[in-house]
Amino acid sequence: MFSEKIISWYLINKRDLPWRNTRNPYKIWLSEIILQQTRVSQGLPYYYNFLEKYPTLEALATAPIDEVLRLWQGLGYYSRGRNLHFTANQIVSEYQKKFPENFEGLKKLKGVGNYTAAAIASFAFGQKVPAIDGNALRFFSRFGGINEPIDDPNTIKSIFNFAYDLMEGADPALFNQSVMELGATICVPKNPKCDQCPVRPECLAFSHRLQDKLPFKSKKIKVKERKLDYKILVNEDRIWLKLREAGDIWAGLYDFFSRELVPKLPVAYSFQKKHILTHQRLSISFQIIILENDETPDGGKFYSIKEIEALPKPIVIDEAFKITMKFLDQLS
Repeated sequence: MFSEKIISWYLINKRDLPWRNTRNPYKIWLSEIILQQTRVSQGLPYYYNFLEKYPTLEALATAPIDEVLRLWQGLGYYSRGRNLHFTANQIVSEYQKKFPENFEGLKKLKGVGNYTAAAIASFAFGQKVPAIDGNALRFFSRFGGINEPIDDPNTIKSIFNFAYDLMEGADPALFNQSVMELGATICVPKNPKCDQCPVRPECLAFSHRLQDKLPFKSKKIKVKERKLDYKILVNEDRIWLKLREAGDIWAGLYDFFSRELVPKLPVAYSFQKKHILTHQRLSISFQIIILENDETPDGGKFYSIKEIEALPKPIVIDEAFKITMKFLDQLS
């Protein structure tokens, strides 16, 4: 039986990850949000840091958003951090501090889509619902020989139903974890380790030698080339920053002055950075400018070094801030 084979494999070969040893919906939800678009090795320290800082849902809900985003710094996709804070407040205020215990109820929470809802529903509450993340999509596409684009909603629905039928009689949490672990460690995107797969004889992609053809997408992501020009304004021991607004990258985080200054202002030091996002490739230039007065440009203000260290910033801005501090230390 399919489920027995993959679960038996999983119980022997699984990685020991902390969110697999709990049915606490808060801890499971936190891990799932952190691991969206993030490798386990990168997300694990953040998971521990968040639980140390906010051991309960209520602690997260009452924390200042700047503090939450500062702790999130470096994970990218900062809307996840904002949604994390919003949803914690939503559950506290609208759900009497308790997570909905079913798939449909969980999907009503902000930032919780089909996969995350299914993961919480099955891991925390034992509900029979397939958790179809990217790893599961790839695995089922190959196993079932599904020769349809996996970015098509109809294909995703078909895979969901296919997985649901295969779950029959299995423990939902163990089934979903087994599939995702197979996808993450064996049925990997390139050069899958088919010789180690417990269901290789039944896999249609393997029998038809389609592992390198499945899955496939119908749409290619267009990467936008973008240039940013930052002026790092320094006045004595303070640096000017502004809060980025909604509607662009890094909303809710702080960055430097980015409009043109009076050309006569001397540049003390300049450097450049490259930064790659999912849909954008950024070429960023930085110019450090020492100001004689503290006249503040519109839209932001001067912050002390200690204040800046506590503010949430995009990782590339944080790196530029550290370079600026080294330069200023050399001047003093």
